[in-house]
Amino acid sequence: MKSLLAEHSRLAIASEQIDILEHGQSPGYRLIPFQQQLEASGLYPLHPTTLEVFQVNVGKMCNQVCKHCHVDAGPDRKEIMSQETMQLCLEALKNNPSLKTVDITGGAPEMNPHFRWFVEAIKKLDRHIIVRCNLTIILANSKYNHLPEFYKQHQVEVVSSLPFYTQDRTDRQRGNGVFEDSIKALQMLNGVGYGLEETGLTLNLVYNPAGAFLPPSQLALEKEYKTALSNQYGIAFNNLFAITNLPISRFLDYLLQSGNYEKYMEKLLMAYNPVAAANVMCRNTISVGWDGYLYDCDFNQMLDLKLSGSCRHIAQFNTEKLQNREIIVGQHCYGCTAGAGSSCGGAVA
Repeated sequence: MKSLLAEHSRLAIASEQIDILEHGQSPGYRLIPFQQQLEASGLYPLHPTTLEVFQVNVGKMCNQVCKHCHVDAGPDRKEIMSQETMQLCLEALKNNPSLKTVDITGGAPEMNPHFRWFVEAIKKLDRHIIVRCNLTIILANSKYNHLPEFYKQHQVEVVSSLPFYTQDRTDRQRGNGVFEDSIKALQMLNGVGYGLEETGLTLNLVYNPAGAFLPPSQLALEKEYKTALSNQYGIAFNNLFAITNLPISRFLDYLLQSGNYEKYMEKLLMAYNPVAAANVMCRNTISVGWDGYLYDCDFNQMLDLKLSGSCRHIAQFNTEKLQNREIIVGQHCYGCTAGAGSSCGGAVA
């Protein structure tokens, strides 16, 4: 598979995605504006609470091409954060001690040539680090084989996507052989102490639905995962995050190709939960793009919806302005507020 960008798909253009999200494709199709739902919940305009999470996308390059990927990441994507931009991120962290957690994502963030340097520099600032690892990267090349030890050395929290605890469903979503390599990588992480309660080394897994439906109960699914992975492969992990697929990029492409787009959006609308809306991750998170531009969340980043106001790039980072900004919302936000809600940390309600 190639990325949508490499295929010259119209969905590789953020404005095309937004047009579909706002207006649909069928004549007469109309979804209640998300802003209207927030107004009814007393939440519009949406403002931050306390900025605590500094999420950094260090590039769109990835060793996988997953069918649900909202980043449209893949081996053919060349967007990579420079060391100079990383240095600006470090300056922002130094000057803002309230940003206690740094969440590093991609693509496969480990493919950025400055990744290890960045992790080491953040650790010197005494921040909690999360790395979103796709697992297969650990086995993709010998230079990545020692990532588990590197993570352990720097007390990194590892968050890894595993669409399901069976091979067929995982490989259908992420590619042939992904499940087998993911299991091996999880065993390697367990081997250095990850996922074992007494070590303090946190290993969390992520579930994404394989089709046009919402995730089931996160707690119930976590129990299923733990039982299946322990019994069949001797694997342990800490928590499972159930994340709703947002109608962006490749998952939007899937919805359109399968004829499920309007039904899926209506499903998200009908499941709107004001409690989840009050706890969306954009209220305590700032997202930094590979080129240093700032966004309310990783999803807005992929739709190129930059922050409102004058503070729009990491070089202009100003906590007071960011704390008082109005968060940009759109129809895609229904994905974060459906049912128990969804965030990079799973359910929010």
